[in-house]
Amino acid sequence: MLSRLFAVLVTLCVALPAWADAVTDQTLLVAKAANTVERLRRESGLQRDLEARLAHARAVLIIPDLVKGGFILGAEWGTGVLLTRDGAGQWSGPAFYSVASGSVGLQIGVQDAETIFVIMSDAGLRAIMENRFKAGADAGIAIAHIGAGAEAATTTNAGADIYAFNKAMGAYGGASLEGSGILPRHSWNAAYYGGNPSPADIVIARQLDNNQANRLKDLLAR
Repeated sequence: MLSRLFAVLVTLCVALPAWADAVTDQTLLVAKAANTVERLRRESGLQRDLEARLAHARAVLIIPDLVKGGFILGAEWGTGVLLTRDGAGQWSGPAFYSVASGSVGLQIGVQDAETIFVIMSDAGLRAIMENRFKAGADAGIAIAHIGAGAEAATTTNAGADIYAFNKAMGAYGGASLEGSGILPRHSWNAAYYGGNPSPADIVIARQLDNNQANRLKDLLAR
C-alpha cells in the first residue's frame, strides 16, 4: 500500500509542473476575455445593443481589465485580444495587444472596466491594427460609446465604425481608444502560438489557432 501511494505521489510531482506551465498569462487572459463576453452579454443595460452589434461585427477587441487612474497626470492601460470574423461567421484565433494612453488635467481616481470594442468595418479594423488611434480624432473613423458605470457615455450612433461597450467600477466612466497606443504584444503571440507570428498571420491569414480559445470563439458566435 505504501509503495503504491509513493508511486502516485511521484507521478503527481512529475505531472504538476507540466500542468502549471500550461496555465500561462496568455491562457488566463483568453479565459478572462471569454468571461467578459459572457458577463457583458448578460448585462441588462448592454445586452440588446451588444447582441445587435456582435451579429454584424467585423472584429472585436476585448480588454478584460482596462485600468484608468491618476492624480493630475492620468493613464489608461490594459492587455486585450483581437479576433476577426470571416464571411462565413467563423472567428479567428486571438492576437494579443496592449493599450496605453496618458493625459494631463484635473482628475483623480481609479477605474477598472471590462471592455469590448466591437469593430464594424474594415476601416475600424485597419485603424487598430495600424495603431492609428494615437492620432486621436485624426484616425478618421467614428466611435460610439455604450457604457454601464460611473459617468459612462451612451450613444446610438448607427454609423459608427467601432462601438465601445464597457462595465466600469470606480471614479471614472466610459472607455475610449482615442489618443491610445494600440500595439501588438509579439512576445505573447509567440508564447501562445509558437514561432514568431504577426497579428495579420493570426487574424487575417488565419495561419494559426489554439484550442484554448474555443470557448471564447463559441461565445462570440452565439
